[in-house]
Amino acid sequence: MATLILAAAGALAGGLVDQSLFGSTRTIEGARLKDLDVQASTEGASLPKVYGRVRLSGQVIWSSRFEEVVSEERHGGKGGGPNVKVKSYSYFANFAVAICEGPIVRVGRVWADGKEIDASSLPMRIYLGVDDQLPDPLVSALQGTAPAYRGTAYVVFERLPLEEFGNRLPQLSFEVIRPVDHLENLVQAVTIIPGAGEFVYAPHQVTSQPRPGVTESVNTHVSGANSDWQASIDELQALCPNLKRVALVVAWFGDDLRAGQRSIKPKVEVADKTTSGATWSVSGVSREQAELVSRLEGRPAYGGTPSDDTVIAAIKDLKVRGLEVMLIPFVLMDIAPGNGLADPYGANEQAPFPWRGRIVSAADPMAVAASFFGSISAANFSVSAGSVAYSGPDSWGFRRHILHCAALCKAAGGVEAFLIGTEMRGLSRAHAGGGLYPFVDQWVSLASEARQVLGPATKLSYAADWSEYGAHPISDQELRFPLDKLWAAPEIDFVGIDNYLPIADQRDAGDPDGNRDPYDVETLHSQIERGEYHDWYYATDADREVGHRTPITDGAAGKPWVYRTKDIRSWWENQHFERVAGSELASPTLWVPGSKPIRFTELGVPAIDRGANQPNVFVDPKSSENAVPHFSCGIRDDLIQRRALEAHLSY
Repeated sequence: MATLILAAAGALAGGLVDQSLFGSTRTIEGARLKDLDVQASTEGASLPKVYGRVRLSGQVIWSSRFEEVVSEERHGGKGGGPNVKVKSYSYFANFAVAICEGPIVRVGRVWADGKEIDASSLPMRIYLGVDDQLPDPLVSALQGTAPAYRGTAYVVFERLPLEEFGNRLPQLSFEVIRPVDHLENLVQAVTIIPGAGEFVYAPHQVTSQPRPGVTESVNTHVSGANSDWQASIDELQALCPNLKRVALVVAWFGDDLRAGQRSIKPKVEVADKTTSGATWSVSGVSREQAELVSRLEGRPAYGGTPSDDTVIAAIKDLKVRGLEVMLIPFVLMDIAPGNGLADPYGANEQAPFPWRGRIVSAADPMAVAASFFGSISAANFSVSAGSVAYSGPDSWGFRRHILHCAALCKAAGGVEAFLIGTEMRGLSRAHAGGGLYPFVDQWVSLASEARQVLGPATKLSYAADWSEYGAHPISDQELRFPLDKLWAAPEIDFVGIDNYLPIADQRDAGDPDGNRDPYDVETLHSQIERGEYHDWYYATDADREVGHRTPITDGAAGKPWVYRTKDIRSWWENQHFERVAGSELASPTLWVPGSKPIRFTELGVPAIDRGANQPNVFVDPKSSENAVPHFSCGIRDDLIQRRALEAHLSY
């Protein structure tokens, strides 16, 4: 045994001497596959049919042999030393995976061996399973002829690197999205929210450094996309192929329900935050200068105002995608519990986080309107190099909010439409006597200023609440049309209405008309120009409980449509005569029947039990507006939302 060991040692020593003296080359080979064939799918496996959003594995329906790539590296050899040649093998796979029956609208996330991977980095082509899809070019090139697999949603991978999967095909699964009915095809316009979030609209990635050496994504929480914005809008366009227009909401914050005491400002979520990819700034205010949104349980009650550069980038991105853009400047009321503010409605303090429509003029409307809007004009804003500069007084009135947002639109190259306010019912109906509505006069003036910023190509309007756009019954003897002066103004291009009118009256046993199916589209359809607020109303909560309906009539002039909020058609088709002392005035208002189109600037139904009964309420535990629809048990109900929207959009 000792002799054998000594002999082996001598041979090794001799080999090393030979290499040192004569410079021979030694080759080291890495791991190599013996079999380059790919295992095919299971014979006779079924092809799933998908409804909604599903994660599926699929079946391999085509593959070529693994492609082997040989790489060589040489080491050593200097000074007569030994040469070492390292030969390594890399493998790539070409294959196709059938996922499910088509057509689908989108393949979202992708998992390999159970781990989510970045789909944008994968060399794959997706076929949605439509009836006219063509054969894949790679399959055709390698096979000579290839089927198109029409009616089958499948994915083709071209030269997928296999090293990180142990030089084998990984177990792949895919997130598949397919609408369950035709609602998505009816959608031509949507409103994009939340409207609050410092970088929520950034199409590119923004990161923060919460502490040295740590980087966190601020606006990317999905794989396969540069940002949450990109992932969301990609999916929106895939789901709604007929989408033409989007409304982008940009929120500033009000801090008081008394119009004369309030300010409307941009705010941030945290004061100390270092970011890369974008730096927060709005209307010349930096993060360090901005006020903070209120906090609840140690967290921001709202997202911050979207940074100016992200709003501009979002508008540009939407336009590149072929979508028309309407911008909606939006006021969120940041009034926290324990605010101690005098309440114009008589409570001990102002209600927490209320609707902006509850802002009122607690004093002389003439003076308060001037204070609320402020004196800022279009001349205080300049646009150059795709950015907005403000030069003017340190004033935070409503005009600054609106005109700044208009300037952002100009910096983005313009928008299709722009709103100069939304749902400020308490102000538009602040009557100074004699038919004067000072806040409406201010909106007429503001429309002219917005026109100076945006030019003639952009359509302008105001988005009235559904309870606000028409008649204002001050008493049983006096009736006015406050917004007619605005609707008739030359700078206003359309009548904007946020439509959250009820189209159902369902209870556990059905509605009082005998309709028991809350999801019946035809019944919902029939109530769009009938039913509550059109033919009848409930005079009291007790009447609603028992289904006792009071007809809407007009004994004075025989024009019941002036009181029928849902009768938008009659409001649009007729002249409007105001009433004083119970009699109509001799001359109509400035509104010319049918003179301008109507846009439902918002249209929605909550995904909650009995949502169509009362679409204007929403669940938000922090807000004083928190409520569920009439007769609702409060559980989530996506189907009633879909059916009600289908009724509206197919009307």
